[in-house]
Amino acid sequence: MEGIRIKDIVAVTGGTLLCGDENKEIKEFAIDSRQGNEDSIFVPIIGERVDAHRFIEGALKINGATFTQEHDRPLPGCEDKPWVRVEDTVKAMQQVGTFYRNQMKMPVVAVTGSVGKTTTREMIATALSAGKNVYQTMGNQNSQVGVPLTLSHMTPEHEAAVLEIGMSERGQIETLTRMIRPNVAVVTVIGVSHIAQLGSRENICEEKMDIVKGLPEDGLVFLNGDDPFLRPYKNKLDKKVLYYGMSEDCDYRAEDIRDHDGHTAFTFCYREARPELSWRKLPVILSTMGEHNVRNALAALGICHQMGVDLEEAAKKLSGFRGQRQQVIRTGRCTLIDDTYNASPDSMKAAIKVLASFSSRKIAGLADMLELGEKEKEYHYEVGAFLATQPVDIVAVYGELSGEILRGVRENCQKAGTDITCVHFDTREELSDYLLKTLEPEDVLLLKGSNGMKLKEISLQIQNK
Repeated sequence: MEGIRIKDIVAVTGGTLLCGDENKEIKEFAIDSRQGNEDSIFVPIIGERVDAHRFIEGALKINGATFTQEHDRPLPGCEDKPWVRVEDTVKAMQQVGTFYRNQMKMPVVAVTGSVGKTTTREMIATALSAGKNVYQTMGNQNSQVGVPLTLSHMTPEHEAAVLEIGMSERGQIETLTRMIRPNVAVVTVIGVSHIAQLGSRENICEEKMDIVKGLPEDGLVFLNGDDPFLRPYKNKLDKKVLYYGMSEDCDYRAEDIRDHDGHTAFTFCYREARPELSWRKLPVILSTMGEHNVRNALAALGICHQMGVDLEEAAKKLSGFRGQRQQVIRTGRCTLIDDTYNASPDSMKAAIKVLASFSSRKIAGLADMLELGEKEKEYHYEVGAFLATQPVDIVAVYGELSGEILRGVRENCQKAGTDITCVHFDTREELSDYLLKTLEPEDVLLLKGSNGMKLKEISLQIQNK
């Protein structure tokens, strides 16, 4: 943050300055008592298991100020630094983030969805960088705490920002979109992530679409035109809606999609301002694979088109994009598709389609998808039934729920005309041992499961042995 002083923070939050210099400048937040500097303000968050107020004294040895919602006076010996008393430290952090965002004049793109938020956000930022100095969400800081942290690092030198917003319960998207006030809102996919908390995909869709509540009157909404939950919004919103996807009536669409050993090529189709004009076409080659990444790229190129960035230069930028997720790594043991960050039924199927596009022996190393609610077994079976239709040679899984994936494979292989070897393990170590013994240099291995299943450990073993 630039130009934010303690007195500004007190005014914005409606807080009380218990002690310290009201003119002290604050440049960032610190949510870890072991981190920060003299220009940061410590934000003690009350969590389910730990109340970080107990760390304030230690935090002030590093940080220049602190929030508090539990103290009416500073701790003895800590009176030389500003203490700002507020009703809620997280809300105060959000209020300061909003205040700072309101001083920024740059256009902001906000991205949400059940699947593909991070990759879509990264692709949009990469494509826009062909013509603008772009700021984007740091890591996976897309939460009620992460978004104000992200906002605090924007600077007036940035010419555009691409911010990712997530949720785990109802009402959070509206809080975040009103905080960041995007000019462009993107919704990727309506899946079943967090269905345990929201109850249905219809409820998830309503929550995700709350992203439009932060838009100005002339704001743009980019929606996945191939998602059945998003299609009906064309005439429901008072904002301009643009669809991207494979469907012929999408405003930005892809033709002639081709996957080949680590790359995906397609033709980007778009029109200029008047819809009666003929389609223009641009060849695009991605270093990432899969139809889902083509959709991500369509959103990125469509936004570039709307924001006046040269599309050929944007496509060149995208050709070098690799992203954080679904890394294709050539190792001495195999070609590894590392997609271990997280998993849902939609992202599982997308990753399996990428695996199926390779010509060598194909092995799917899978683990449980977590937080899917009452239908969790049904969703795992659904992935298995889909897998049975794909040219995959071996499916090796671990975890109780992943047994349903194998059941889906076994019960659908005959109907699909495929012959897939199925192996189930109770532990990650057993799966790792099996893969290390089975893999051959020409094989292609997909590793995919929820982050809590820790398949990343197997990925690292394969890369390092």
